Parts: sequence; C-alpha cells; structure tokens
Amino acid sequence: MAKGDELQERLIQFAARIIKVSNALPKTAAGRHVANQILRSGTAPAAHHGEARSAESTPDFIHKLKIGVKELNETEVWLRIIVASEMLSEVQLSGLVDECSQLQRIFNASIATARKSNALKE
Repeated sequence: MAKGDELQERLIQFAARIIKVSNALPKTAAGRHVANQILRSGTAPAAHHGEARSAESTPDFIHKLKIGVKELNETEVWLRIIVASEMLSEVQLSGLVDECSQLQRIFNASIATARKSNALKE
C-alpha cells in the first residue's frame, strides 16, 4: 500500500474513532455542543487529505493540507476540553490524543516537504 493510501486509511480510522467519542459524550447541552464540534473538526482531516491528493498544483496541495492541520489542532483542543470537563477520562482518550498529535506531525512534515520541493522548481 502506498504511503498516501496508508495515511488516508489512518485518517479514516481516526474519524471513525472521533465519531465513537462524539456518540459517547453526555446527552446534555454541553455534551451535544462538544460532540457536534469534535465531530466536524475530527472527521474533516480525512476529507482534506483526500482533496489534497488530487490537488491541481503544489500550492493547492499545501493549502488543503494546512486546512487539515487546522482541523487536527482544533480536534486536539476539543479532546483536551472533554478530559478537562470530565466528560470522558484521560485514559479513554490518550490513544486518540496521541494519534491526533502524530497526524499533525505527518501533515506538517508533508507541508514542509512540498514547500521545499516547490522552491526547487522555481
């Protein structure tokens, strides 16, 4: 499996785990609010990566990945809010927080590589 395919699958699995977290949150006003927010931000990176893979140019690729990074950053904040507000425990979310961090690093490394490659073309 190509690296791009492997990353896409990781992002899909990450999104699936986020959906499960969203469904596990309390059915209170706060729980529903956080569930909706993390559902949006946590599932978006898979779609942005998919779009980036068919980008029309290197700047377009970089732009799409940067949006994915922003969504991952937001997701990390929502995960921390869930733990801080005791909606779910840190133990329950530690693996997901770690995966989010790894995905952020992968996206940032891809952006840096694309920028370097694009600069060499100029």
